[in-house]
Order: sequence, then structure tokens, then C-alpha cells
Amino acid sequence: MSGFYSLTTFISRKIEKFFRKSLLFTIIFSIARFIETQWVNSYIKRLYPNEKFLSILTKNNIIKNHIFNPIIVILLFSIFLMLSLNPISFDLQITIAIGFISFIIGSIVIPKYFFKNFDKTNFIKFEIADIYSIGFCLILVGVLFFFLSVASVGGVPLLQPSLRYGLKPILTMPVFLMIPGIGLVGASYLSKFKSGILNRSQVRFRFLVLVIFSGFFLFALGYRTPIIASLLMMIIIGYYGKVLGVWEVVIGTIAGLLLIIGVGYFRSMEEMTITSNTSPFYTLQSRADFTLNVLNLLNYISGNFGIKHGALTLSAIPGSSDSGPRMMIGQLIAWRTEVTITPTLIGPMLVDFGKFGVAVGMGFLGFILGIGYKILKKTKDSFYTALYGLLLTYTILGVETGILDIQVIVYFILGFLIYLANILKTYRNMQKI
Repeated sequence: MSGFYSLTTFISRKIEKFFRKSLLFTIIFSIARFIETQWVNSYIKRLYPNEKFLSILTKNNIIKNHIFNPIIVILLFSIFLMLSLNPISFDLQITIAIGFISFIIGSIVIPKYFFKNFDKTNFIKFEIADIYSIGFCLILVGVLFFFLSVASVGGVPLLQPSLRYGLKPILTMPVFLMIPGIGLVGASYLSKFKSGILNRSQVRFRFLVLVIFSGFFLFALGYRTPIIASLLMMIIIGYYGKVLGVWEVVIGTIAGLLLIIGVGYFRSMEEMTITSNTSPFYTLQSRADFTLNVLNLLNYISGNFGIKHGALTLSAIPGSSDSGPRMMIGQLIAWRTEVTITPTLIGPMLVDFGKFGVAVGMGFLGFILGIGYKILKKTKDSFYTALYGLLLTYTILGVETGILDIQVIVYFILGFLIYLANILKTYRNMQKI
């Protein structure tokens, strides 16, 4: 693994150095620094409330320090269940209870037995220059494949919505690499902030630029969920990096929820599935109801040990199947065989390995997030903050959509390997004592 990391950083640093020397990038970064200076020193910025605004929120320890604890996944899943217009079956209630209990054990109970004797030298330290160069290259790859995707359909899907159906996953998937890319670049800025190289205003401005930059390309392809992913990830990084105020996180979360409801409402209006007299919250409720109805059916056909035995997850690999995992879900329930259907976080586990799969899968997912959260809190390292932010973001989004995209699965595998390497290093150091 160290050899692969060394090769990756060597190549990414060469690429970054090459592009940074180019005239185009020199002009872009010069303009960006000028705008940053004007923004940091602007009078308008001084009118913006500081981090002490709504200080009453900081009196609550959970809100101040633990909003994005792994348990937020259980909380959001529970809210998603309550949004449904119809009750779920008793058997599904048992399945969900198994998943919740396993997740809590994995995220809260098991991590207590690791890293008891804290020592920063026990943790793997990643060079911030390496992190920046890898993030920089991921963003470049995302931008490159954006233009390839646009060229493949002959236009911008945002301007011509019908073109979105012609987008090829093999070209669009690399575009989403700019999400972890901006996270890693953001981590490098956060590290410089902690070192005193950048001030808080500069980091906040750069975080905002990263979100807008990635949002522009993702929105142009007609995608909404990746935009939410990039925004949520940067909020988590900013929250634990003390770059964002608690009030900004709380209000931003509420605003984001209202935005999701609003977008869903107006999209449903355009598709004429609702009328103007329909409550905006109904679109959220009907979406939750449909997804949980799908989960009910999957629970019914999957039993205790599943029906696909790993084939559903493996279908996420490009070229391994004629249909992707979400399309396979549609085929299984014999509803809509030519479209993708979201199966919730536990849906894929159910289909592959049944209730047993839910118990193991949710426990394993909880363990990854629980260990990641503990390392984040112990080290306060910028890289581990970004890594945890990335994994938690896709878990939260997966509450409805499931974790079925190959690049997201790879993120979790890499995250697990990095956390495992830290566990093994700590164990070896303790053996020497």
C-alpha cells in the first residue's frame, strides 16, 4: 500500500507542478488571489455575523462538538421512516432494528476498545503537499471528463435536459472524482489555517470557491445529489476544522433541507405529477413512501440470507453486468425494468445477503465511521477530517439512495484500509512497550 501511495503522490506532484507552471493556471490563480484579497478586506464581509452569532447554540455540547457523530445516520434514517405516508411491515421493522443495533455496536461500542492510550505518533501522518496534489489531480480529472461527457452527447444537459439520458456512466463517474478532490484540497487549506499560514477568512473564501467550482460542473450535467454531496462534505470539514460557526452549520442544514424540498416540488410541478395546491412537503413524503415501499418488497423477497449473494454489489463494476445495481433493483421487484430505483442504505445488504447481510453490513459500516470519527477527534488532523467528511456524506446520502456507485464503494474500501493501517500501527507500537 505504501508503494502505491508513493507512486500516486509522485505522479500527482509532477502533474500539479506541470499545470501550475502553465500560463493559463498562472493567470487563474493570480485572479483568484486578487479576488480573495478584495473579499477578505471588503466592507461587506464585515457586515456578516461572526462565529459568536447565536452563541446560545454553542452552549449545547452535542451541537457544538458532535453534530456529525456517526449516530446522525440512525437519526436521519428514522426521520426518513417517519416521512412515509404508509406504515412499513412488521418484518421490515425487525430488519431495520437489526440494522440499527448493529450500526450502534459498530460505531459506538467497538471503537471504545481502540486507541485507548492516545499518542499522535501512533497515527499515520500524511504530507499535506501530497494531499493537495492528489486533490488537485482529482479535480483536473473531473473537469476533463466533464468536457468529454458534454462532447459525447453534443451539448450541455442543463440546457437540454433530454441529453442527460444519453450520458455514459463510464464518462460521468470520473467527473464525480472532483468531490473527494475538493475535500483533499480543502484539507490542505485547513492544515495551513491551523499552522497560521492562512487566516480564517481566507480559508472560508477558498472553501466557498471550491463548492461553487464543483457545483458549476455537476449542475451543468443536470445532477443534484453530487452537488449536495460536495456541499455537505465541505460543511462537515469546516465544522470540525472550526472554520464554520455552529450557527452556520445549523442554518445551512435547514436551508439545504428547504432547498431539497423546493427543487423536488418544482420538478414535480414540471412533470405534472402534482398540482400547485399540493403541499411542498408532500413531494418529500411521497418520495420516502415510494422508497420504503421498494424496501418492503426487497425485504419480502430476500429473506434471512438474500437472493443475489454479492451479485448486486458486483454489478456496480462497469462492464460486469448489462444493468447497474439500481436498475437490477427495478428488475427484481418487477416494477420498472428500464430505470434506476433507490433501495435505501440497507436495501443492497438485504438483496445480497438478507437479514444476516444487514446485521454484518451495518455493523461494518458503523465500525468504519466510528473508527474514523475517533481518529478525527483524537488527532484533529485535516486529512482525517476530510476523509471522515467524505465517508459520512455518502452514508447520509445513502440513507435513501444506497451505497451502490463503484467510486463510492472504493472510497469506503480505501477509508477502511487507512483506518486499519492506523490500528495495526498502534498495536505494533504498544507491543514494543
